[in-house]
Amino acid sequence: MFTGKNIVHSDVVTKATKEALIRRGVTLEDVAKIVYEMQVPYNEGLDLAECVDSVERVLRKRELQHAILVGIELDELAEQGKLSAPLQQIVDSDEGLFGVDETIALGAVFTYGSIAVTTFGHLDKNKIGIINDLDTKKGIGVHTFLDDLVASIASCAASRLAHRKRDLDEAGITYLDVNAKEKEESQSE
Repeated sequence: MFTGKNIVHSDVVTKATKEALIRRGVTLEDVAKIVYEMQVPYNEGLDLAECVDSVERVLRKRELQHAILVGIELDELAEQGKLSAPLQQIVDSDEGLFGVDETIALGAVFTYGSIAVTTFGHLDKNKIGIINDLDTKKGIGVHTFLDDLVASIASCAASRLAHRKRDLDEAGITYLDVNAKEKEESQSE
């Protein structure tokens, strides 16, 4: 029996995570576009809606939620000048040797296996989509943690789709078949 007096309900944490991302200017579609770019070469018929769904699903994982909430909080505290020195200057400038931002984001990626880890490395290096926007907004907010967290979310969602593709392959179908079936079902309603 669950008796956790001080435990925050999963729905509350999920809602707070999504709200924090939106507050910082990151939509699920922004992340899904990265996922789509990473996975479309390997998934015939993959569409953006499937990528949004994958992002939604990975955002239900506590490891990601906690990393996102902590990282965004640190970015916001840095914007307000509320971190102690020298951490304030390090986070504010996104100092090159400061790897805590990547460490937090990478820790959340491990839940989704080696595909997520290698995808995270690719995204961290190449800064695709909104990751680049967040990384290069010098003087317009602090995104030291957020750019890496978005890479983490996208990496996990892409890995989830890669694993789902394997399931579809074993069933002898593709995303084209899945989308056609969903379209057929929605038309019959």
